[in-house]
Amino acid sequence: MNFPSKLVYIAAGLAALVTLTACEKPQAAQQERPLTKVSVAEVIQHPVNEWDELTGRLEAPQSVVIRARVSGYVDKIAFEEGELVKKGDLLVQIDPRPFAAEVKRLAAQLDRARATAKRADNEAKRGEQLRSGKIIGGEEADARNSTAAEAKAAVAATQAQLDIANLNLSFTEVRAPIDGRVSRADLTVGNLAQADESRLTSVVSTDKVYAYFDIDEAVYLKYENLTRLGELTATAPVYLGLSNEVGHPHQGQMDFVDNQVNPKTGTIRARAVFDNSEGVFTPGLYVRVKLVGSANYTASLISDAAIGTDLGKKFVLVLDKDNKVAYRSIDMGPKLEGLRIVRSGLAKGDKVVVNGLQRVRPGMPVDPQLVPMADDKTLAGFATSAGSNQVAAKLAAEPAAN
Repeated sequence: MNFPSKLVYIAAGLAALVTLTACEKPQAAQQERPLTKVSVAEVIQHPVNEWDELTGRLEAPQSVVIRARVSGYVDKIAFEEGELVKKGDLLVQIDPRPFAAEVKRLAAQLDRARATAKRADNEAKRGEQLRSGKIIGGEEADARNSTAAEAKAAVAATQAQLDIANLNLSFTEVRAPIDGRVSRADLTVGNLAQADESRLTSVVSTDKVYAYFDIDEAVYLKYENLTRLGELTATAPVYLGLSNEVGHPHQGQMDFVDNQVNPKTGTIRARAVFDNSEGVFTPGLYVRVKLVGSANYTASLISDAAIGTDLGKKFVLVLDKDNKVAYRSIDMGPKLEGLRIVRSGLAKGDKVVVNGLQRVRPGMPVDPQLVPMADDKTLAGFATSAGSNQVAAKLAAEPAAN
């Protein structure tokens, strides 16, 4: 073999060695590559009550439209529009002079009727004496008795007219029939008020307030079943929030459920009562109400960040005993203190991937980094939200995602 041939063989050997080395390096690098780090959190198990959230309007337990009970000209408006009034406070004064004059006239007429009745009674008594002495006949004595009876009836009739006149005179002072807040004056001084027609103002009670709301058939039947099982009472707690408030900070109780479902709407009207001694509520306001919607049970709760969507279905990625990723379908419920209730698909002790779902796939080994499922504030909320055995948590009843 000459020298050039040797060079060819040497070059070919070097090329093969370089190729073999290049193929082995990626395989070694792949074997030595570190596992992907993912954040995982353990499923929280906590006793909860589910709640149903509805909307409604506030109404005053008592609302009175003040109308004139006698006709006359308005002399005085005795209230400040929008102020709080007490039962019996003077609101409007109607000119009392015509009514006072009528009282005086009837009082005088009553005096005259009484005098006439007294004279007729004396004549009747004298007639009986004369009849017993056979000085007058029975017919004349009976006539005197009849006249006395008519005079007595005239006294009663005049007395009744005087009572009505006094009543009408009292009606010229229009007074508040209840404690509450008065509206504006619908008639001002100098205007003619017509009896039983003219609206003067209105008063609504303020110490308590009603929240009226409509419950659909499915929710109503659920409540009926819970009541039969003894897991819900007729005076169950109800929580309320105004449109400018976060959550439902006001607690009241169920007060009334109507006696039939409206077939046109498929709903039944219900009512809760709330204390309003501080004047927070105004009748007519839009409100959000929250009702106990389930018996107390222990639920699995996870962060929404751990939930993925696959063709409309919800899933999470969990770790098996070998720290490999596994796909798990779940049935979602509503939210509680920022966490999501999972009705099925998870169990106590399951570790769920809460960050980096896009970087892992089922069957892939990972390096798990254990983190809390929720921050300290949320976890503290679980401890403080249990106000009783029944109310173990505050649950916003938003629809479960599909």
